[in-house]
This record gives sequence, C-alpha cells and structure tokens, in this order.
Amino acid sequence: MNRKRFLLNITSIFAATNLIRAKAFGQKKTMGLSDVKITNIKPYIFKSALYVKIETDAGVNGWGEGDHESPKVLATFLEEVFSPILKGQNVFDSEYIWHQLFFEGFENGSTGINPGALAAVDNALWDLKGKLASLPVHKLLGSSKLEKTAVYGSYGRRKKSGFKTPQEMAAEGMKFVEQGYKTIKARMQLYDRDKNPPFSFTYDCIKEVRKTVGEEIELFVDFNNGYTSGKAIELGLKLYEHFNIKAIEEPVSSMNYPSLREVVDALPCEVNAGEHEYNRWQFRDLITVGNPDCLNLDVIKCAGISECKKIAGMAHAFDKEIMVHNTRPTLATAASLNLISSISNAAKVQEFSGMRPELDQNRLFHNSLKFENGYLYIPQSPGLGLEVDEKAMEKYKLNQ
Repeated sequence: MNRKRFLLNITSIFAATNLIRAKAFGQKKTMGLSDVKITNIKPYIFKSALYVKIETDAGVNGWGEGDHESPKVLATFLEEVFSPILKGQNVFDSEYIWHQLFFEGFENGSTGINPGALAAVDNALWDLKGKLASLPVHKLLGSSKLEKTAVYGSYGRRKKSGFKTPQEMAAEGMKFVEQGYKTIKARMQLYDRDKNPPFSFTYDCIKEVRKTVGEEIELFVDFNNGYTSGKAIELGLKLYEHFNIKAIEEPVSSMNYPSLREVVDALPCEVNAGEHEYNRWQFRDLITVGNPDCLNLDVIKCAGISECKKIAGMAHAFDKEIMVHNTRPTLATAASLNLISSISNAAKVQEFSGMRPELDQNRLFHNSLKFENGYLYIPQSPGLGLEVDEKAMEKYKLNQ
C-alpha cells in the first residue's frame, strides 16, 4: 500500500470510529459515522464528462459520474435544483435524498436531465459512504463475492464523415480480440432517425467482422433502434443463420415495446434492451411488455446505483440478467462493477469499451481499474475504488 492510500484509509477509519474532530460554528465536536452532513456539491465538466464532488463536514469527499449528454446543462440543473436540497443532509439518508431529488426534478423529466444528474449525486454518495466506512461500495450493498467479470469490446460505426466501412469495423473489432476479449459488440448507431437502411448496411458489415475475428469470438450486434419489427426480424434471422451472432440489442425504437416483443418472440438469439430506460417504472413496462432476454442498465443515466440495484432485484424475479450499458472508462465503470458484484443476476459478460485514450479521462485519477486478458477486476478499495486527482480536476469546475 502506498503512502497516499494509507493516509486516505486512516482518514476513513477515523471517521468511522468517531475520532474525526470537526469545527462547527466555532466549536469543536466529536463526529460519529452517522453524524456526517453534506456541506457542498461541486460539478465538474471535463470535455463530455460530468463529475460531481460531494463535500462533508467530516473532511471526506465522495465522487460520482453522471450522464455525458449535455453535461453543462446537467451541471447547471444540479446546482440550481439539487444543491439546495442536498446541503445539510446526512450522507447516510441516501434513500430519502434520492426520492427528494427525483421528484423535485420530475417536472423537468423522468428521463434524460433529471436521472442523469441524479446519477452523479447518488453514485458520489455511495463513494462517500464507502470511504467513511472504509469499505468498497459492493460490500455496503451486499457483495455477491464476484471478483472479476468478463467484458466485451463495444464500438460504434459512426464517424465524422458518416459511417465506417465494413472493413473499418472489422479492423476495429480485431483490436479488441488482440487485447484478449472473447466477445465484441458492433454498434450500428442508426437510431430512430435512420430507420430501415438497405439490408446490406448491417449484413455486409457483420459478414466482414465475422470473417476477420473468426468463429470463436462471440458476436453481439446493436441495431441502435434502427429498424421496424419486420425488418429487424428478417435481418436478425439472416445474421443468426449465417454468422452465428449471440445477441441483438435494441432492434426497434426504444419507445415501442410491443414491436420489441414481436422481435423477441421471433428470433432464436438473445434480444437485449434497457439502455434508454431511466427508472424502475420504465423497466417494469419494458419487462412486462417488451420482454427482452437481458436488461442493459446504465448507472450514469438510470439515476445511479440506488435505482439500478432496485431494478436488478425486480429483474431477478422475472429471470432477467443484468448486463450494464457502459462506454466510459473511469467512475462510470467503477460504479458499474460495484453494482454487478452486489447482485446475483449479473450476466457473465459486461460491456467495456476499453480505457479509451481519446477521452483523456484517466489523467484525472491517481489510479485505474484493473483490466487483464478480457477481464475487469472488481475494485476492493474504499468507495467506488478510484482516487480522483482533485488538483487536476479543479481546473474543470463549473463556471471556473
């Protein structure tokens, strides 16, 4: 253990054993673990990433990551709507805090901005509670004793000039295989606005990918909402027959659960969905109407670890596995790993797009997650398991 980590652990232990001395209104008082209060919330924007720091009167901070769509909008929303509610709250009253924030922001949307900002706060609270208790978050949640998980390489087809060629997609997939990945997912990135492209668009791409990576690699294909049910079924059957694909993700619009059910019932391969559901009520309807085989939870979009843990429990009752949706390499991945190692219905392989040096996020942290030969290891350090370089992060504070 290095000196910095040793000192951080000692600080956390002091908080947990009533040995932290805090100044409040000019007087000293002994602070217990259950007495810690939130004093400040600070959002940070680094390129397309939203990070949030929660400060406390115990001198221990928690860090979380929120949705990366329109991060400045989310950060402003967090400061104006959430911050007044959070200040003065006990950090261990996180269930109360979650519901106060969600319903205070509900008129601004139950999807998108509200749960995306709430995710940053909720994940930061779990990081904070773990540090105060000197335990990894998955232990606080109730560990399943998972030590590592296989991951699949996920990559998209869009580029600045349009779409990558089948050959470019095949070459990119092969890079993951060379790193030890046994499963890859090619995302077509069509979305609702590019509905039903020519049959060859996806078919020729997957044909080239399969030829390049070989028959032993498991292959997922993400239609990204790009087809109507009839077209998705026609294409899905051909891909399964000719290229032995393992799963198709979001074959139809995320707003059309009856059509999703038609695809699920027609295809012999797995059909997964959940990336565009942001709370337990949407997942209830996704399960009971759309009936996908596996649910793709996103801890930085779907209102944080607290909400995702509830959804995973509900999914378990319907025999659904959880496969996190995750393309971000730092706190989002750390939160995802702590979640899946606290549930019993985690899928055997989870999404991980690699450390993604083009995002440059790793330079904001003193350490990184352990990846080895196609596996990510569950963090064992207090909190979410990553140590933020607060000096480096301070440059990116909102309205700096």
